[in-house]
Amino acid sequence: MMALSDLDKSAKDKAGSATARLRPRDAASLLIIDRSAKDLRILMGRRHMRHVFMPGKFVFPGGRTERADGRIAVTSELTPSDEAKLLQGMGTRPSAQRCRALALSAIRETYEEAGLLLGKHVPAASIGHPDWAAFAERRILPDLSAIRYFARATTPPGRTRRFDTRFFMTFREAVADSLPEGTGPSQELEELCWLPFDEALKLDIPTITRAIIQEAQALLETNPALQPGHSVVQYAMKYGRFVREVF
Repeated sequence: MMALSDLDKSAKDKAGSATARLRPRDAASLLIIDRSAKDLRILMGRRHMRHVFMPGKFVFPGGRTERADGRIAVTSELTPSDEAKLLQGMGTRPSAQRCRALALSAIRETYEEAGLLLGKHVPAASIGHPDWAAFAERRILPDLSAIRYFARATTPPGRTRRFDTRFFMTFREAVADSLPEGTGPSQELEELCWLPFDEALKLDIPTITRAIIQEAQALLETNPALQPGHSVVQYAMKYGRFVREVF
């Protein structure tokens, strides 16, 4: 007969095994750079304490990618270089629509969390999805050519939530409009602030966020105008350790 302690251990083993097999979900995050002053500044926000995932930590706007994001109309598509880099790491399900969904989800999440609408004003914006209603109301369509894919990070196995996050970067000039509340309708981010890179690194931030800030800083030093064609860095667990790769 199996003891209660054995049953408990068996349940934990099964739960741990299921967690280890958890497939990471596509997600995207957007770093917005303000270059209007002498020192470049980056937009950061503090996650609300009610969140289970990283409560109270300062992060960039971002979140899960939804399939519907890939069907949203835009003024311009991703640059060929950015699309090629996104496709390169997609594994068994590569598609241009999935590339669009990743980039557009970064823009959508930036509105929902930070109240910023990135894109261009157009005579009429027919988007037809409730998540993008604020863009249609303001006659704004996203402009994917204004953002650059530059980094990727995958949550290690064994976590209760796993994300395969692509990081994009753009300049503040890409913001076509903003909400007067100073935050987004989801209210997921508080204390939104524009900070020089050195000050952003002093915040209470996750380790991967620190690494991405440093990657962005290094890229801007060599490519200040964010011209397409740069390398992409990737952080993932391999051979039992977290590694950084460049492709």
